[in-house]
This record gives sequence, structure tokens and C-alpha cells, in this order.
Amino acid sequence: MTTILVTGGTGTLGRLVTERLRADGHEVRVLSRHAQPYAVDLREGGPGLDAAVADVDAIVHCASSPRGGDERAAAHLIGAAREAGVAHLVYISIVGVDVVPFGYYKTKLAVEKLVEESGLGWTILRTTQFHDLVLQVLAALAKPPVLLLPAGVSDQPIEVAEVADRLASLAVCAPVGRVEDMGGPEVRTFPSLARAYLRAAGRRRPLVNVPLAGKGYRAFRAGGHLTPGHAVGKGTFEEYLAARFGGGRQG
Repeated sequence: MTTILVTGGTGTLGRLVTERLRADGHEVRVLSRHAQPYAVDLREGGPGLDAAVADVDAIVHCASSPRGGDERAAAHLIGAAREAGVAHLVYISIVGVDVVPFGYYKTKLAVEKLVEESGLGWTILRTTQFHDLVLQVLAALAKPPVLLLPAGVSDQPIEVAEVADRLASLAVCAPVGRVEDMGGPEVRTFPSLARAYLRAAGRRRPLVNVPLAGKGYRAFRAGGHLTPGHAVGKGTFEEYLAARFGGGRQG
């Protein structure tokens, strides 16, 4: 039986990866700050981390935070994995981290480099944004009476369950380095995504496209975070919204 550690195993993605692996008969350890018996803050490391990685065959590293600390957390994880002789480290990253000069993307790219230079067997998968994240952004933008959108920006959202399936399959295979990007089925303008959200949620807001400034915005507008050549996802944003809202109307 293969033993696999999933960091961030209680999060949106990690929870599904854990479920897929267990359903396939693998022993899975879940590491997060509050999940016993492997309650570990990766930013701090410590003996709990050593216990979590002991005798595992592979690690799927899903733990991440836009609030910072990812590089320190990855360094602790890699150090412990090397000491334990872990054969395979799988890391989930984001399409465009090497071309979009956005703070969180720069951090994800730095972690990629740590993984690549770790001396461990490694696999890296980059994906586009999850449907869940796009919904969170649109819901936040829709709080004022007018929904302001970044002018000229598109997105390519993907169903998180499909990403979990892919990560689970990679975790039980030999390390293969950087694999092909994984994008959602459609490249969509932000106004079209916003209208889909408003319809599903039963809300009404006028949409206003607002030009922004900065290198990050220009890179997003140029589509650096998109991968239309790898539109392998199946689930659409409308299908996700239908499942989320159940066809009901909310204020």
C-alpha cells in the first residue's frame, strides 16, 4: 500500500485529493495546522513535520496562503522530506507564474524553483483558477451597487475536482518534472462570468469595466494566466454555479 502525505489536506483542493487517494486504497496522511495527528504549521516546521513525512512514499503539496510564508513552508517541507528519503514531491502551481508579475504568482514561482532544486523526485502541475475562486471574487465585487471589473481581462476557470483527480493520479506515478498545464474548458471575459454569476445568484448589478495600471494588470490583460492550448477541463462555470446555487434565487 502506498502512503501519501497531503499538505493543506483540509482545504478546497487538498480535501478532494485526499478523498480520491483514499478511494483508490492508498493510506493518506493529512497535514494542516489543526488536523490531528499531523497538526503542523509548515511555516514553523518542527518535530511534528518529521513525524508526518516519516515512511511516506510521496507528498502532494497543496498548502498555500496568499498572506505569505509559502517559501519558508516549502523549505521546511523539502528539508524534512530529504531527511526522510521521500521519493516524490508533487506541487500544485498556477498557469502564468513565470510571466505575470503579481505578488502571489512570484511566490508560487519561487516555490517551484525550490522544488526543482530540492534533490527530490518532483512533479509540478500548473492550472488556471478554480471556479470557487472566481465565484469568491465576483461575490466580493458585487457587494457595492455597481460591479466594477478589470477592463479587458479574461479568465479560464476550472473545476477543482478535476484538478484533484489529476494530482491524485500524478502522486502514485513516478516523478516526471513539469507536466502539461491544465486549463478550464473556456476562456471567458470577466463580464460574461459576472453575468453568469448574477443570473445564478438572482442578483442585479450594472457592470462597469475599469482600466487599471501596473505591470501585473497588463500581463493579465495579455492573457499570461491563460492556457487556451490546454483547455482540458470539462466542467463549465455555469455548471458549477448551477450546482452551487441549485437553480434558486438569492438576494
